[in-house]
Amino acid sequence: MLRQLLYKRTAGANSGFHFRGHEIRRIETFSDAVFAFAVTLLIVSLEVPRTFEELLTGMRGFLAFGICFCLLMIIWHEQNTFFRRYGLDDRTTTILNSVLIFIVLFYVYPLKFLFTLIFSDQIYGDGKSPFTIRESQVPQLMIIYDLGYIAIYGLFLLLYLHALRNKISLQLTSLELFDTRTKLYAHGLLISIGMLSIITALLLPPARAGWSGMVYALIGIIFTIYYSIRGKKRRNIYPPQPFNQTQK
Repeated sequence: MLRQLLYKRTAGANSGFHFRGHEIRRIETFSDAVFAFAVTLLIVSLEVPRTFEELLTGMRGFLAFGICFCLLMIIWHEQNTFFRRYGLDDRTTTILNSVLIFIVLFYVYPLKFLFTLIFSDQIYGDGKSPFTIRESQVPQLMIIYDLGYIAIYGLFLLLYLHALRNKISLQLTSLELFDTRTKLYAHGLLISIGMLSIITALLLPPARAGWSGMVYALIGIIFTIYYSIRGKKRRNIYPPQPFNQTQK
């Protein structure tokens, strides 16, 4: 399983964070099944193309499919990191994770619609796309995407907040508390960017509302600065230890 492989590759990493999720739990197995089904729904068509033209159309949709697939994998990786770090399996974690995978599954089609629409001319040719939207509906489409984005990272924020509240039972070290807060604040920043995108979509003229998606380009800039600051503070407070000491 991919989770087990990733655990073996990262469990010995010299990061100072002790992984507590040694075993793959049923909730994670169920989550993997949901993510796999979500990826299946992203496929352009579940039927074999009947003509060569249909085959070419499906292949031209590779970029839109690839972007959607990458977004799902980012969410999956974030979820996997949480379970590896904390190994929580209580009722609160189960509820929050269940809501998370429900939203992921629910938003597959809006995600697919959005990115297929963006690349529709390249996929189907000018004016031939079966995906249509009125100019007045563009702000609504962007807000739908933004709300899903905010909901997903809002749930991650709640999961990390829950882990922080269980710091005593989890026996988190001061370094682990610092890293947990770093992730918590990071998800707060992601939520803020989603909210900024909603505001931009509402303020722009309907014909230009799609440009609100450019707000997400801020993620790279903001997080480069954020992790640079947090990383420097982490190194100052908790200097790296020799490799042989961290493995004891």
